[in-house]
Amino acid sequence: MRSTMHALAASGDGSAFGTIGEWAVSIMNLLGAPGVGLMVLLENLFPPIPSEIVLPLAGFAAGAPEAEFTWVAALLWATAGSVVGAYALYGLGAWLGHERTVRILAALPLVDREDIDRTIAWFNRHGYWTVFLGRMIPIFRSLISLPAGVERMSWWRFGLFTLAGSAIWNTVFVYGGFLLGANWQVLEEAAGWFQYVVIAAVLAVVVGYVVLKLVQRRRSRT
Repeated sequence: MRSTMHALAASGDGSAFGTIGEWAVSIMNLLGAPGVGLMVLLENLFPPIPSEIVLPLAGFAAGAPEAEFTWVAALLWATAGSVVGAYALYGLGAWLGHERTVRILAALPLVDREDIDRTIAWFNRHGYWTVFLGRMIPIFRSLISLPAGVERMSWWRFGLFTLAGSAIWNTVFVYGGFLLGANWQVLEEAAGWFQYVVIAAVLAVVVGYVVLKLVQRRRSRT
C-alpha cells in the first residue's frame, strides 16, 4: 500500500489533500481498506472528521495504478464503519433514556414540554425513514442515531435503515472519487455547498422557533 499512496502523492501537490486528507492517506497507507472503515467509524463519533474528504480520497486511492484495494473493498469497509459508529451513538442515546433526555431538553430556554412531546411523537411515527434519510444529510448523519437510541428503536431495524442510507452515501462518494480520480475534490466541494444549505435551513428553523416562542410568551403576558 505504501507504493500506492506514494503514487497518489506523485500525481499532484500533496498539500492539496489538506491536513485531514494527509492524515487519511497515512491511515490508508498503514491499514489499507480497513483503515477507511476505521476513519468512517471515527467520523460518526467525531463529526469534525469529514467523510466528504475521506470517502472520495479512498475511491481515488482505489483507482491508482498500484492500488492494493478496490473501490468495492473501500465501500464495504466504509459502510461497516458507518454502522458500527451509528450503533455506538445509539447505545449512548439508550443510556441517556427517554426521561433523562426530556428533562435536559425541557430545561433549555424557550423549550416547552409540549413541543418536546410532539417532536418525539413525530419521530416515533417516522423514525425509521428519518434514520434512513438522515444518514445522507451532513450534520445529521451522526446525530440521528442519538434519538433512535433514546426512543429504543428496534435495534435490528435501526441497523437495516442505517446500513441502507450509509451504503447510498458511501457509494456516491467512494465510487465518485474512483471515477473522478485526481478531480476527487469536486465531490468535497459539492458536499460543502450541501452542508451550507443544511446549516442555513437549521438556522432558519431555530430562529423561526425562537421568534414564535417570544411572540407567544409576550401575548400570554398581555
